[in-house]
Amino acid sequence: MEKIKLLIVDDHPLILEGLKNLLAEEDAVEIIHMCTTAYEVIEAMRTAVPDVALLDINLPDVNGIELCARIRKEFPSVKCIALTTYSQRSYINKMMEAGAAGYLLKNASKTEILTAIQEVHAGGMYLRVKDDGAQMEEENSPIPTLTPREKEVLALIAEGLTNPQIAKKLYVSVLTVNSHRKNLLHKFEVSNTAMLIRQAVVAGLV
Repeated sequence: MEKIKLLIVDDHPLILEGLKNLLAEEDAVEIIHMCTTAYEVIEAMRTAVPDVALLDINLPDVNGIELCARIRKEFPSVKCIALTTYSQRSYINKMMEAGAAGYLLKNASKTEILTAIQEVHAGGMYLRVKDDGAQMEEENSPIPTLTPREKEVLALIAEGLTNPQIAKKLYVSVLTVNSHRKNLLHKFEVSNTAMLIRQAVVAGLV
């Protein structure tokens, strides 16, 4: 099986070295670039494009959010995962909006990091922002309070059902489902279904 080509960027050489040592013996991945700035990342990708990029948010030249957006524009095949100390929802939202497929805290285990790399490489998403059951920092953005019906609708949206399919399953009208969907978008402060599902995953609601 072909190894997943990996780029890692972090402004702390010790963290880079630690990640290199952590993943060096893994058969599933091959580290092809280790960078300390966003500039180095773009230059490295022009020589060899990785499959997955692990991005720190706090970089000395361009922050990881802007870097993620640029990577997704210039190298759309690259899947980006944030690997950071920031657990606030505002950072998670911005990384997801920039096109990230994953979000991990730096205290993630080796197993979590490998799982995240493999899942996003396969086209999925991986979001883990809680530590040993501790609640994610919310930075004035508490998890919305949902009615039982809204939770049902949210779960079915996450399964990929359309409004008519949800209406049929819950024995309600399509207009009612549409109203619930609009309420959910409003409560999560997002503008589309993809962001709604991502927020729900982050909040542990689906």
